[in-house]
Amino acid sequence: MDLLQNYDELDEHGQNPNSSPDSSSPPRLLPSKSAAPKVDDTMLALTVANQTLSKPIDPVQHVVAFNPTYDQLWAPVLGPAHPYAKDGIAQGMRNHKLGFVENAAIDSFVFDEQYNTFHKYGYAADPSASSGNNYVGDLDTLEKTNGISVYNIPQHEQKKRKIEKKREVTEEEGNGDDVMDQEEVDNPATDAWLMKNRKSPWAGKKEGLQTELSEEQQKYAEEHARKKAEKAGGEKGEVVADKTTFHGKEERDYQGRSWLAPPKDAKASNDHCYIPKRLVHTWSGHTKGVSAIRFFPKYGHLILSAGMDTKVKIWDVFNSGKCMRTYMGHSKAVRDISFCNDGTKFLTASYDKNIKYWDTETGQVISTFSTGKIPYVVKLNPDDDKQNILLAGMSDKKIVQWDMNSGQITQEYDQHLGAVNTITFVDNNRRFVTSSDDKSLRVWEFGIPVVIKYISEPHMHSMPAISLHPNSNWLAAQSLDNQILIYSTRERFQLNKKKRFAGHIVAGYACQVNFSPDGRFVMSGDGEGKCWFWDWKSCKVFRTLKCHEGVCIGCEWHPLEQSKVATCGWDGLIKYW
Repeated sequence: MDLLQNYDELDEHGQNPNSSPDSSSPPRLLPSKSAAPKVDDTMLALTVANQTLSKPIDPVQHVVAFNPTYDQLWAPVLGPAHPYAKDGIAQGMRNHKLGFVENAAIDSFVFDEQYNTFHKYGYAADPSASSGNNYVGDLDTLEKTNGISVYNIPQHEQKKRKIEKKREVTEEEGNGDDVMDQEEVDNPATDAWLMKNRKSPWAGKKEGLQTELSEEQQKYAEEHARKKAEKAGGEKGEVVADKTTFHGKEERDYQGRSWLAPPKDAKASNDHCYIPKRLVHTWSGHTKGVSAIRFFPKYGHLILSAGMDTKVKIWDVFNSGKCMRTYMGHSKAVRDISFCNDGTKFLTASYDKNIKYWDTETGQVISTFSTGKIPYVVKLNPDDDKQNILLAGMSDKKIVQWDMNSGQITQEYDQHLGAVNTITFVDNNRRFVTSSDDKSLRVWEFGIPVVIKYISEPHMHSMPAISLHPNSNWLAAQSLDNQILIYSTRERFQLNKKKRFAGHIVAGYACQVNFSPDGRFVMSGDGEGKCWFWDWKSCKVFRTLKCHEGVCIGCEWHPLEQSKVATCGWDGLIKYW
């Protein structure tokens, strides 16, 4: 009640007129209150002052009651920390894990240029100047050098400087020569003599000439020389005397015909092929395994075989069934053989790194080729006008092309990542397909060492044997995952997913795959000595024959006889079915 009474007694200045100014108790005042609502007078201030607001927008506020400028919207956050962020920056404003990073106004190259220029010449562009004409540092040098930086010295200037520097050095040396005392120049122990006779950065180091090698060094030198000689010798293939033996009765018959001549009564057409059932003949003469067989082109009255006993033999098929001639010219196992189109000559490739070109009739070696690497496959270009061109797939991942007339290497196809296993001509001999240990197929344009098609899939295995279908639209490739895959020889070289021949076990062996001359059957040897026959259309196994002890590595269908097949194996036998 006292308070109310006091309140009532206060005058307009808030003082009690009855109380004396020096009264001891101080008056108790209540804070004044305003009942008017709060008003945002920002817009009012803007209108009155007629100027843009320079204060940036608070990132926390949800409503903007005026139209802010671009600068305000993008101004960096200032002022008190954001209440919910660790370092006071709202989540939306961050562009770095440590907060907000703004772009520097200077490019790193520009900075390097100015930095290096300052260290070399003593001046640099002033970064704080708005226009680029202000410099800091040594302004005299700036005038002399015409304000160049380390990165924009003109070419002719650089050349000039080099020449001037050289001239200065030579002049210094020349001047020094005059001053130098003649005695000093003549004395090898002095620096003057060294300057005069300077030859290289190491000149002046006294070399004690070694007079004699110690016993150990002598031994090492001899060993090194021997190894070097061996390497030089092994670079090319080993040289072996070429020998040949004729085993037939006579080289020419009573009419003067060569033993090579095909019989006149050989049937020329082969309409319908049948699968063989029984063994007709066995040729034995190789002391080790047989790695490849080839029938004489077109007629098949002779069969050529390559043995691991380094010999190549040719056998009679029609008449006596005996060995007609043996060709001896290799020092290691023969890997591949290939007839020329008319059969009068053939190629052999051996592990002794040599490729030899033989005359079939006389057994003479016409020429020898070697690159110092093992040839795995040899092929002549099938065109009749290109019978002098030899292709060989080598162990060093290259396919080498020789011109046999000149003996020169005319082309190297070098793209494979593993040893080359097969070469197959397709598309009217304009292209050829090669397979390699790198599990890929590559298609080349003949004569151009650029791959035009590269086939490599993760599921592919190495394909050590490939054969062309008689209609030349398909390639059969022996894949080492125990199946034969079929690829088209048309533009795209696609895998034919519908045709797949399986059942045989060939993993680890380069068993030859082949077709019957009418294209109705596919045949292949396998690792268990069997020969398998499949039907081309249905892809079903037609028949298997147990042919050899061990691996049946090669099989060829006779070009004329409808139902005869030759097989060869690592047991050293060639069998005719």
